[in-house]
Amino acid sequence: MLEHLTTEARNERTMNLDEISITQFLTIMNEEDAKVAHAVREQISQIAQAVEKIAASLRQNGRLIYMGAGTSGRIGLLDAVECPPTFGTAPEEVVGLIAGGERAFIKAVEGAEDSEELGVEDLKKIRLTDKDTVVGIAASGRTPYVIAGLEYANEIGASTVAVSCNQSSLISQAAQIAIEIVNGPEVLTGSTRLKSGTSQKLVCNMLSTAAMIQVGKVYGNLMVDVQLTNEKLVERAKRIIMEATSCDYATAEHYLELANNTPKAAIVMILTGATYEETIEKLENASGFVRQAIQ
Repeated sequence: MLEHLTTEARNERTMNLDEISITQFLTIMNEEDAKVAHAVREQISQIAQAVEKIAASLRQNGRLIYMGAGTSGRIGLLDAVECPPTFGTAPEEVVGLIAGGERAFIKAVEGAEDSEELGVEDLKKIRLTDKDTVVGIAASGRTPYVIAGLEYANEIGASTVAVSCNQSSLISQAAQIAIEIVNGPEVLTGSTRLKSGTSQKLVCNMLSTAAMIQVGKVYGNLMVDVQLTNEKLVERAKRIIMEATSCDYATAEHYLELANNTPKAAIVMILTGATYEETIEKLENASGFVRQAIQ
């Protein structure tokens, strides 16, 4: 029942929101938000286990699939759509599913989160396989759409992860790995777009970024597979090449062109003196890791 959920409890510090000043409220809210990172830290072990599952999926051409409803679904989608430009992944490699479909991103679709059938159907539509990892996100931990999706994923043999903001949640029971971020009651009772949403975003940041590091999308702390989809990113790619190789701007620009606008390849070409064709072979043999390719 809802009354037993931490995410639905009233926060004793904010019982008089309609009486205090703006500054007082913002101070309390900021102090409550500061608790989120500590709550996430308590789950590092479980998050690491989930990263290993996701990385294993990506190595075998499987996918990372987020699914959720409302704010939770939107957070998963946000992380998914940022992966192609940041890490050079294919659009279908990291997928975000939201109850009610894409239109639910900008407007609530009534009843969608309560449909177990939709959760299963959405996974069937993308042809879920046992190579994939499904991350179900639900602040309450009791969303039928997500629970049914995780249960179906288990039947298929996919890896499953649950991200919730309550202890012993129902979605935790439906997943192989349970990440439970207990942030305490929201400043506005039941408004899980606040601390709960923030903590879910932090976890998604960790899951995707750490998994991409594990599959060679990073060299040092540089995103060497960044896609050059606008002028800002073209300039960022040149700076990345300069940082990785200690070359000047003109050299970075020249090799980026030689490398077909692939920063990773340009770096290996500069550091090893290899041709573009030789570099591609080196990277393939190194499973995409720059550090191994330059040895």
